[in-house]
Amino acid sequence: MKENLYTSVFRLVMLLLFQVFLLNFIKLYGVVTPYIYPLGILLLPFETPRWLLMVLAFFAGLTIDMFTDTPGFHASAMVIMAFARQYVVSVNRPVGDYEPSHKPTIGSLGFYWFIFYAGILVALHHFCFYFIEVYSFHYIPITLLKVGAGSLASLMLMLLHEFLFYKR
Repeated sequence: MKENLYTSVFRLVMLLLFQVFLLNFIKLYGVVTPYIYPLGILLLPFETPRWLLMVLAFFAGLTIDMFTDTPGFHASAMVIMAFARQYVVSVNRPVGDYEPSHKPTIGSLGFYWFIFYAGILVALHHFCFYFIEVYSFHYIPITLLKVGAGSLASLMLMLLHEFLFYKR
């Protein structure tokens, strides 16, 4: 498990660097920035202790906050997403239940499982982030548009990452 956890933490650091040095400068239609760094938390092994998951999520979000001048927005959205991860995993059980060899990847549990799992958690992350950012209910339509478009763009990047770096 430790080797798998170390590999996952290394992947999280690489995704953070990719986000900070490349993706933060991309604005789709001048509105939406795709976020791939939550994938680092989503791909952590199932047996990762919850406290470690929350700590890693907090520091990953705080890292992005430091580079984007958003005071705690990413950190809070990541901690909420990490907290909800266990519930989404328990709701989204495969037919034969989880086996010790299962990892939260497309190659291990399938495309539809991963879409449901990542889609819900990425949408939750974006919802929390954009509503914390705007801190008002006056801009609900534009905020919901940002949540939807940002979630879709981020999920597409995550799927691309999965297809490029993981075997079936």
